[in-house]
Amino acid sequence: MAEGYFTRGLFEFLKDLSNHNNRDWFSANQERYEQQVRDPFLHLITDLGPGLKKINPRIVADPRRNRGSMMRIHRDIRFSKDKSPYKNFVAAHFWHEKGKDGAMPAYYLRLDPGSSLIGGGVWHPETQAVRKIRDRIVSHPKDWQRVTADFRSRSGCRMAGESLQRPPAGYDPTHPLIDDLKRKDFALFSPLTQRDVCRSDFLDLVLENFRSMDPFVEFLTRAIGLR
Repeated sequence: MAEGYFTRGLFEFLKDLSNHNNRDWFSANQERYEQQVRDPFLHLITDLGPGLKKINPRIVADPRRNRGSMMRIHRDIRFSKDKSPYKNFVAAHFWHEKGKDGAMPAYYLRLDPGSSLIGGGVWHPETQAVRKIRDRIVSHPKDWQRVTADFRSRSGCRMAGESLQRPPAGYDPTHPLIDDLKRKDFALFSPLTQRDVCRSDFLDLVLENFRSMDPFVEFLTRAIGLR
């Protein structure tokens, strides 16, 4: 797809949505959403499938409109004080074949006028999975440093998510990797510019990032006992 998947129209739509976050406006701009955002994103997911399978055959890229890799643009407002019905970004997650829920390794792509990014890892894992990951970091410290060092050395790349204020019970508080052991989420993220997203080789850029994250995702996958 020589012209690329996305144009500035995607970001203009999301900016306008942020300023007019209501159902009437969205309904009036439904066709614009489908042409500038949804359909190009689903096309990208379709094209990512074969390349992602080569990187990690256990990861699923599902291009269906509903219940697929592209996440709903509708917000869950049941328990939120903010009753805005729509997210002001679009995102996709590519999960381990074992399923979407729980401690499942995944890759992530978010397109946002203010903070587009690409990532991989395990987000909000269950308590047992957190313990398994921490134990593997302790038992394989050099492997952990190896799979995180290269990515962390890149400009703007970082670990994301929540951490404990204090060292977790049962672990040496003086351990050289204590900051990582305190983590509650184990995910790497790299920022994307609007120019990146609109590049003609955006597919290659996404796959290159997923490929660089694969050793990290593999470490986590082995830690929680998945193939």
